[in-house]
Amino acid sequence: MQQRPLSRTGREVSAIGLGTWQLGPDWGGVSEDEALSVLAASADAGVTLFDTADVYGDGRSEEIIGTFLRSTDATGITVATKMGRREDQVPENYTIENFRGWLDRSRRLLGTDTLDLVQLHCPPSAVIDDDATWDALDQLVSDGVIAAYGASVETMDQALSALQRPNLTNLQIIFNPFRLKPLDEVLPLAAEKNVAVLARVPLASGLLSGKYTRDTTFDKDDHRTYNRNGEAFDKGETFSGVPFDEGVAAADELKNALPEGVTLPAATLAWIASREGITSVIPGARSVQQATANAAAADLIDGGFDLAAFDTLVRDVYDRRLRAEIHPQW
Repeated sequence: MQQRPLSRTGREVSAIGLGTWQLGPDWGGVSEDEALSVLAASADAGVTLFDTADVYGDGRSEEIIGTFLRSTDATGITVATKMGRREDQVPENYTIENFRGWLDRSRRLLGTDTLDLVQLHCPPSAVIDDDATWDALDQLVSDGVIAAYGASVETMDQALSALQRPNLTNLQIIFNPFRLKPLDEVLPLAAEKNVAVLARVPLASGLLSGKYTRDTTFDKDDHRTYNRNGEAFDKGETFSGVPFDEGVAAADELKNALPEGVTLPAATLAWIASREGITSVIPGARSVQQATANAAAADLIDGGFDLAAFDTLVRDVYDRRLRAEIHPQW
């Protein structure tokens, strides 16, 4: 597994990481034993980045990661958590006092005095644009509460604003074959600023698994059911904002063009990880099999798969099927 610098922190993280939203309730039930097995399989495969948030399962994801870290001899793992969605997402709630309270809880659940990396969790644009936000984060670094900070964002404008902050370590953004806009300005600027980029929702909530049909359904407590049109949070978080039927058709087109032995998820993760400016891709996994397969996608980065040809295909499918609707939105 390739290990890549996490900006200026002195840490390195794996080209394929692990997102742990699914260890909370929003993807259906995952038992604690299953979740611990996913973490162990990922670590065994060379994954050194676990991405979580204080609201994933109301802290369940953080707590399970903390349990895993205390029970394993795995080394070099960076835990990137997020904060800011335990209260209403209004600017007045993004204060250093609230930050301290949220982070004290995360430190307790993860079992650490200093959090490796804390990211603002898709806050309002006004929060990203406010100097006071970043002053507070700098203070928390000075106090030893956090070692580094970044931001998870929804829009390109938010990303470009955050990238102007001199102590920003990382930017987390939706990027996959159905969301190509970060290629225009965000990834080049992040590379110029030496800011790590973590690509989230890389498989478009499973659309890019290549396993869905137009008749596929999901549990009622799965965000792929209840947030299909943005009823609970930004609709771009679910299927990358792509209409489901069109996403199935686009995924099928990509899948059917792949050589024998290469799956669509593996091709997708390798393609994302190979884009200039991307530090790590953070797919989720609900099973050991998924975790192992995701990590194995890193093998395609270094050869054995024509990434240039897949890149041409991705751009063609996006331009024909998705650009007109998706590109203007975020």
